[in-house]
Amino acid sequence: MGIKVIISLIPVFLFLAMLLYLDSLKLVSKMLLLICLAWGVVSASFSFFLNTFLIKNLGLSFETYSGFIAPIVEEMLKMGLLLFLIRKKRIGFMIDGAIYGFSIGATFAFCENLFYLFHFAEAEANIMVWIIRGFGTAVMHCGTTAIFGIIFMSALNRHANLALAMLSSALAAIVIHGAFNQFLISPLISTLIVLILIPVSMSLIFQANEKSIRNWLEMEFDTEVSLLRMINKGRFSETKAGLFLLSVKHHFPKEVVLDMYCYISLYFELSMKAKCYIMLKENDMKMVPDPEIPSKLRELKALEKAIGRAGYLAITPILRVSHKDLWKLSLLG
Repeated sequence: MGIKVIISLIPVFLFLAMLLYLDSLKLVSKMLLLICLAWGVVSASFSFFLNTFLIKNLGLSFETYSGFIAPIVEEMLKMGLLLFLIRKKRIGFMIDGAIYGFSIGATFAFCENLFYLFHFAEAEANIMVWIIRGFGTAVMHCGTTAIFGIIFMSALNRHANLALAMLSSALAAIVIHGAFNQFLISPLISTLIVLILIPVSMSLIFQANEKSIRNWLEMEFDTEVSLLRMINKGRFSETKAGLFLLSVKHHFPKEVVLDMYCYISLYFELSMKAKCYIMLKENDMKMVPDPEIPSKLRELKALEKAIGRAGYLAITPILRVSHKDLWKLSLLG
């Protein structure tokens, strides 16, 4: 029994520890990580009762249900919290989306395997069954939710449509889960594929994504410093961004144009502070709290309301607003 517990429950948490180690930018919030781990338990409980209800009422065989319906139910439950966090802009990059998703899958798999251990330990005495469950099924559960987070965040940061991003990422997770459950190839080979493909691919994604994050931090930080310096000197109109604002000012009242100008200046200031926070966090340094930040964030929201939807859309080319740009401001809050 002890060996079965170790084999079927430990691997996913070792992989989660590996992902946290790979997160050199330290973007993951410990509180959100704990919430995701708790959600894995909650979603596993909901999944058990919902799957039991549907199997009894749909009249399908266990094999058919497991291959076509269970993946939809389980993935939708697992990704529910991840979707909520993304919509609330608590997740900014593929890296943290992957880690939060993997952590949800880890405790989901933990509960599922625990259930099998207590109910089928004697019936399935073959140690190979628990190797497949621990290194195959459990890692699959983690990988599919992580893949949802990776694809969704990648699409959002490319300015993709929210509904399309959600649909494509959910479909990818469900298809992978369904293919695994149908045992199109032998369970042992499926386990080996999952065990190799998911950790390796996620490691490569982490490396590529961290490189792009650093480029984003360095390049945009330099640009924002330059633009803010020109604004403070009263020479913003000499920049390309300033010329663009001049080209659209005739379409708005003077007071709205002034608010747009103030919004751009304040946005750059707060954006730079947020990027400083990320860089300091990466180097295990703490940022000195700025007591003016809350009032500045409120002022930014008030200015956004004052310039209206049309005014905001007019200045977005200057701000280069994406999901990760809006997420970084939440770090200051």
